[in-house]
Amino acid sequence: MPSVLITGASKGIGRATAAEFAARGYRVIATARDPRTLEDLDVAQRLRLDVTNQASVDEAVAAAGEVDVLVSNAGVIFVGAVEASPVAEIERLFTQNTSGAIRVAQAVLPQMRERKNGRLLFLSSVVGRIVLSGDAAYAASKWALEALGEALAIETAPFGIHTTLLEPGSVSSGALDDPLAYRLPDDPYAGALATDHMERSYSLTPEEVARAVADAAELDAPPLRLPIGATATALLAARKAAPENVAFVPGS
Repeated sequence: MPSVLITGASKGIGRATAAEFAARGYRVIATARDPRTLEDLDVAQRLRLDVTNQASVDEAVAAAGEVDVLVSNAGVIFVGAVEASPVAEIERLFTQNTSGAIRVAQAVLPQMRERKNGRLLFLSSVVGRIVLSGDAAYAASKWALEALGEALAIETAPFGIHTTLLEPGSVSSGALDDPLAYRLPDDPYAGALATDHMERSYSLTPEEVARAVADAAELDAPPLRLPIGATATALLAARKAAPENVAFVPGS
């Protein structure tokens, strides 16, 4: 029975993904900073794992045992114009969304290399390839994750390890219902931020994303990048077709 370790499984996409893999017969190791939030999940193991803490990651991976699939999902977000975004908060996003994801990957890679088999699935985003105004810090953390993930795909392919960057569009997970926001006094950017009036009617559910994640884990030859949902597919196609000498503004 293949085993899958999922970070950030306390809610949203992570929780739905844990449930989806369990329903498919995987041995699921669900992790979260507070394992009490996992008590009602019907999975093989529920472990404490804080992706920003090396000791926590090492302890969780040791307790998990053999990991065939890593689903790196844990992440945070805030919105705000670049000028209004505190640098310390930008660094916080990178610590969790980028460095944290790689920290967990580094912890499982030795056993995957030894077995010459494994899957690394990173929850990126459509904004790992494009930028929405007001979403720059989150997008930057995902753009960086995409670069590191692509490097991992190159470096670990000789060991039989597959890497996939999953790129969903907007997801109705609650993360953007009332996000942490930073604004300047008498905000000159008010009304200009895409996140102030983002269309939610086309949002994916966490369960739809979870099914796509599990499907990707079961592909014989998974792609490096996998858009999830019609919105992500359309946006990325539009970005590819747009000129590179000007900023790409979706819908313009």
